[in-house]
Amino acid sequence: MEHTQSTAKAKWKTELADWLKSFVLIGGLTAFIYVFVMAPYVVQGRSMESTLHDRERVIVNKAIYYLQQPKRGEIVIIHPDASGENWIKRVVAVAGDTVEAKDDQLYVNGQPVQEEYLTANKLKAAANGITLTEDFGPITVPPGHVFVMGDNRNNSMDSRVIGPVSLEHVVGRAELVYWPLNSIRLPK
Repeated sequence: MEHTQSTAKAKWKTELADWLKSFVLIGGLTAFIYVFVMAPYVVQGRSMESTLHDRERVIVNKAIYYLQQPKRGEIVIIHPDASGENWIKRVVAVAGDTVEAKDDQLYVNGQPVQEEYLTANKLKAAANGITLTEDFGPITVPPGHVFVMGDNRNNSMDSRVIGPVSLEHVVGRAELVYWPLNSIRLPK
């Protein structure tokens, strides 16, 4: 009888240890993925409308910029300062580019940038008798930096105010809008 009890107790301890190892492994793997690979992000504010809306949720690819530099047009999450806040913006210029805006037109390296994603916002601004993008620049983006802007230019704190953003402060690229469910899409 005693042998059966000790065998049952040993089996129970082994099973408990296996469960604990599994939970630790799953927890560690989850933490690794969240910190280094991908994570959810809640859009806060209206600075990216009409591309992304307040309270929408996106999946952020954190690993992509270990492999490559951000490109013009990509929507990125940045951590611009010590406030602890993350912002979501669009990369409009990369290191070495000269960026400016004149007469509601964005220019990179002297060439006008076609920004189809701004069509609705430009129409709204024009209906209110204002321009969407106020004149600024020219600004040359230094090495190791990007110049970011919100798509809702009249309602965006971005590189026009804070300056070019260091690549060290780029958290990742927005890959997928997953909430609300009726709005699942790839952000463009």
